[in-house]
Amino acid sequence: MSSVPWRRQGRAATVPTPEVAIPASRQAMPRQAGATPGTGAATAGSGAEAEAGASVSVPVPVLTARGLSAGYGEGGPAVRDLDLDLCPGEIVTLLGPNGAGKTTTLLALSGALRPRTGVVRWAGRVTTAPLHQRARAGLALVPEDRSVIMELTVRENLRLGAADADLALETFPELAGHLDRRAGLLSGGQQQMVALARALGRRPAALLADELSLGLAPRTAERLLGVVRAAADGGLAVLLVEQHVRSALAVADRVIVLRHGQVAWSGPAEQARADPDVLVGAYLPLA
Repeated sequence: MSSVPWRRQGRAATVPTPEVAIPASRQAMPRQAGATPGTGAATAGSGAEAEAGASVSVPVPVLTARGLSAGYGEGGPAVRDLDLDLCPGEIVTLLGPNGAGKTTTLLALSGALRPRTGVVRWAGRVTTAPLHQRARAGLALVPEDRSVIMELTVRENLRLGAADADLALETFPELAGHLDRRAGLLSGGQQQMVALARALGRRPAALLADELSLGLAPRTAERLLGVVRAAADGGLAVLLVEQHVRSALAVADRVIVLRHGQVAWSGPAEQARADPDVLVGAYLPLA
């Protein structure tokens, strides 16, 4: 899986938020042997360090939700009583049938939709900031509709998103020959690369991505998800909504399955890969 250069090795990544600064644990933390997936840090020392009882680095969640309920209009909430922790260096994949509340969850966590009940914490502090303020604080959102501006060139789209163009091209060199083309003239896969490059080019602390592979060829979808996996290995916290279960499980550390707006199952992705029946049971209603 190709590496992603957006997070520089050893570079401090403290980003001021409206309430609190992001901890320096956002700096690059390559996965190592003996490390717990999704933490970017080993869970136990080896040799003399283990015998001496060396301290263990425990990641602090970048984004959390407690008792989160959200919805639209005067109807009932689309998601109810959700608890979620998103830590640096991990991908949490949100699965579920259509209408389960996956997109609603992303919008509520990003500040694009105001929760009805519950709290969202950013870097440990309760936040009610709108999306644009959370974006400035280090949150990136790639919505289902890709959100590129079709009349602008690729270069202009990157500039509008305050993305480092050089960094974006290191991540997706396929875009190098298209910088001055209008985004509307690109293929769907190229447009999604622009959307993801614009998000990662800001060096965010957390990425919320909704259906990156929607309508794309399998090879292109694999390319995008590989970039996200490599970014997580570099310290990014990722919450991924994905319709292709196998592709999502291939890159995920943890899985949450929503059904009718509530958590039907959650656990390690390794468990879901080894025992697909746990997902089938979560997707299907109880008899």
